[in-house]
Amino acid sequence: MKHKNIMVVGTSSGAGKSITVTGLCRAFFKDGYTVSPFKSQNMALNSYITKDGHEMGRAQALQAMACEIEAHYTMNPILLKPTGDRRIQVIVNGKSIGNMGGLEYGDYKSKLKKDIIQAYNTIKDENQICVIEGAGSPVELNIKQDDIVNMGLAEMVDAPVILVADIDRGGVFASIYGTISLMEPEERARVKGVIINKFRGNVDILKPGLEKIEELTGVPILGVMPYFELDIEDEDGVTEKFNKIKSKTADITVSVIKLKHISNFTDIDALLANKDVNVNYVTSFHELGNEDLIIIPGSKNTIDDLKDIKEKGIAQEIIKMSRKGTPIIGICGGFQILGEKVLDPYGIEGDIKELPGLGLLDIETTMEKEKVTTQYTGLLKGETGLLKGLGDIQVKGYEIHQGVTEGKEKSITLDNRLVATVKDNIFGTYLHGIFDNREFTDFILNNIREKKGLEKKNSTMTFDEYRLQELDKLEKIFRENVDMKAIYKILEEN
Repeated sequence: MKHKNIMVVGTSSGAGKSITVTGLCRAFFKDGYTVSPFKSQNMALNSYITKDGHEMGRAQALQAMACEIEAHYTMNPILLKPTGDRRIQVIVNGKSIGNMGGLEYGDYKSKLKKDIIQAYNTIKDENQICVIEGAGSPVELNIKQDDIVNMGLAEMVDAPVILVADIDRGGVFASIYGTISLMEPEERARVKGVIINKFRGNVDILKPGLEKIEELTGVPILGVMPYFELDIEDEDGVTEKFNKIKSKTADITVSVIKLKHISNFTDIDALLANKDVNVNYVTSFHELGNEDLIIIPGSKNTIDDLKDIKEKGIAQEIIKMSRKGTPIIGICGGFQILGEKVLDPYGIEGDIKELPGLGLLDIETTMEKEKVTTQYTGLLKGETGLLKGLGDIQVKGYEIHQGVTEGKEKSITLDNRLVATVKDNIFGTYLHGIFDNREFTDFILNNIREKKGLEKKNSTMTFDEYRLQELDKLEKIFRENVDMKAIYKILEEN
């Protein structure tokens, strides 16, 4: 098959571009094609480290899993990570090239077209189909010049376009009509279909509106996706997981500190696969006090987030709960926050050069100029504290951190670096994906169950297997509600 491509853009951020691309990727893969995702530029704090140590958007890594191929930075050649103070860290071809302000990056990004084309051509040479994802809205008039991620990219790689619109937020027909109307004539010609996302109710009610919007735009409706629950990673902070209603029936309650610059909150997803676990993202110290486990997640700006949780009284409450014996787990930036202090001599994260941590671990972290980006597999030695009785288990994950951590706490891996450490009820690690390790997570949760007089449970599948099961659910819902024959026709005609 000659290489084909198709692009998904949205009427807004959070309209459902990522989930649509993931569904298409899974369907094409299941139909026997070699397929890859592609997003030229992604702005997100959820990132992933490839086997060769390159950083890319977590959403594209998940889409690669839907295609059952190894994630590679060419699927997302430009990743922008907000660092605070209106600056972004710019990652090109998997490696950071430094921080820039918005205007500075706006002037710079046209230079990246060659990197985008080179990355896309690599995917083109290796796959029969490429499913391309846009970003935000394709008609952001203030930044349309030198567009490298929406209709400008569609032109660069000659891709037909599907527009996704979110009906749940209201005004879906206006958003479809307005988006298409604001496009240039040559851009409108590329739009071959519309998918309406997150519909609640009987689709027959929509039919008069669907017919009218097709008449007004000349673009067919390819499907109406229902609102459904699916347990796969979200791309960024536009997620409903932060707003989930607390369950009164869950046996185990986990409080995750929702940091201002929270990153890689997908680390928590493996906990959500346990039906008796309730995860609450907390922003106030008033919300702490009755949980079975507190998690301080990753951060794109550790010092600023540490300062923020101190000012809000959250830090003091975490210390108070730790003294009562509540297990505290810190991941990456959260691990750094658990220490005695965080130092930033080069101003990597801002103007604050040093800030005391929570003092729960005898460690210090110094922000260095070079960033650690690596996958990790090693032996974790569970002999003391929170991990006593775990024994030696193999764990895998990936590291993304600017800080170098040292101190009196001993590493509980065979690595000489402080990849992970434990002290009484405090566990800190640099490993993103730590809860993806089934044996580790079962042990932590079973310890909590045992203390509460509950029956122990063991997972029946790995988190990777669970993720594939959820992706298959997505594929089934996608095929039931979207006209795949029409999508294949769009591919063939391009």
